[in-house]
Amino acid sequence: MTGETKDDAIKRLSYMQGHLEGVRRMVEDDKYCVDILKQLYAVRRAAEKLGAVLLQDHLNTCVVSGVKDGREQEVLRELAELYTLAGK
Repeated sequence: MTGETKDDAIKRLSYMQGHLEGVRRMVEDDKYCVDILKQLYAVRRAAEKLGAVLLQDHLNTCVVSGVKDGREQEVLRELAELYTLAGK
């Protein structure tokens, strides 16, 4: 992972952590369900964006290196596994 991606990932994770803590407090305080769901959707979108950022970095770094090192089948297997997990 590049340093820039790592910094971005940490920022995004902090944002998500804060939002999740807020959701927990909303549940504890019996807030309106629609308001809680809106916050959960924001967390989900943030997680999806983080996944996209990490995948892009992986494709640009690890996948390229793996192919150059002759590990094409391993790289393809990993990508197929990610593709399957993303579809669940």
